[in-house]
Amino acid sequence: MRRVDGFRIALILALVIQVSCATARANRSALADTEQSLMNAHSDWAGTPYRIGGTTTAGIDCSAFIQIVMRSYIDVELPRSTREQMVVGARVKAAELLPGDLVFFQTGRSRYHVGIYIAEGRFLHASTSSGVMISSLNEAYWRRTYLQSRRVR
Repeated sequence: MRRVDGFRIALILALVIQVSCATARANRSALADTEQSLMNAHSDWAGTPYRIGGTTTAGIDCSAFIQIVMRSYIDVELPRSTREQMVVGARVKAAELLPGDLVFFQTGRSRYHVGIYIAEGRFLHASTSSGVMISSLNEAYWRRTYLQSRRVR
């Protein structure tokens, strides 16, 4: 009887390991898909000028850009404004960012900016100075103004 119990335990452990490995592969694949979707969004929108209140390729602001990218490329609905987006989902530490996480910055006393984390310290956003672009979280300006990150999916 003990031999049968040992066999059952070994079989259950083997199944748990197999499912865990399959889940990990699926998660890596989903993250890679998200990263690729964000790069596609960058290709489609790169250079679009920043325009406060804008929502099109003629000009777009940061929160509209994030709302459109999340809806069209990631299939996640978000509210329109940066302040509303700052409370969606769950807070995540900067060291634990994954592709698709939102990154927020306080750029003035009551001004905020939002982008979408891609990978390797890079994020996609609609910059007031250069329009839609990819920037590094390691740049001094973004390090200084970083406020929080949120996982919305």
